[in-house]
Amino acid sequence: MSSLINTKVQPFTATAYHNGKDVKVSDANLKGKWSVVFFYPADFTFVCPTELEDLADHYEEFQKLGVEIYSVSTDTHFTHKAWQDASPAIKKIRFPMIGDPTGRITRNFGVMIEDEGLALRGSFVINPEGEIKVAEVHDLGIGRSAQELLRKIQAAQYVAEHDGEVCPAAWKPGAQTLKPSLDLVGKI
Repeated sequence: MSSLINTKVQPFTATAYHNGKDVKVSDANLKGKWSVVFFYPADFTFVCPTELEDLADHYEEFQKLGVEIYSVSTDTHFTHKAWQDASPAIKKIRFPMIGDPTGRITRNFGVMIEDEGLALRGSFVINPEGEIKVAEVHDLGIGRSAQELLRKIQAAQYVAEHDGEVCPAAWKPGAQTLKPSLDLVGKI
């Protein structure tokens, strides 16, 4: 399996449920700003609503960083609407919920479980040029954290803005970064 890191998002078009409407979304929506494409297995399930509610609860923090979130499952946008109507957790969502019933987007990101027609838990951070900078894939039983994702976005944005600097483990804004050089070898 090859890595998607630093590759461009493949072209796609889809329909999303967003703010009470069906809207068209494509790879063009991901360009010009930072984005998160957040895959989850299915609507009306168990771990998925906890993850999506966590994202919804931190949505303003993502927005302050100039990041839009796009959640994706192989359900239709109609199912997303029904889930939002039925679930107090999902009712909180203000980001687009993309329907991918053909699985094309899910396959493009390498997270399709072919035998089940469902997506693995995949989180992808995409820069304004449409390049994937963070790719994280979880087993279905392992939920993700919005705060961890926010930290990774902050690190990716810092590295993009500060040529030659890198962020060490557990780095947070304001903490010291590193400038890789021969002088650092063996001193960390």
